[in-house]
Amino acid sequence: MSTQIAVRLPDPVVEFLDREVSAGRASSRAAVVASALEREMRRLLAERDVEILRREGAADDLDGLVDWTAGRAELDD
Repeated sequence: MSTQIAVRLPDPVVEFLDREVSAGRASSRAAVVASALEREMRRLLAERDVEILRREGAADDLDGLVDWTAGRAELDD
C-alpha cells in the first residue's frame, strides 16, 4: 500500500531527481525519494541499535568477529 503526499523540495534536489530518472538510474522521482527515506530509516535504526548496545554494555560482543575478519583479510593479501 502507498499514500501519495505532496512535498516541497529545493530546485537543486528536484534537478538531481530528474537527472537520476533521465539517466535511467531510477524509474521515477518517487523511487529516488522512497529509496533515500528507506536508507535513512535503516540508518536511524542502526544508530538506535548502537545506543542500546552501548547502554547495555554489549558493544564489545563483536570484537571476536572483528578480529577474525581482520585475520581473514590478511590471508587474502
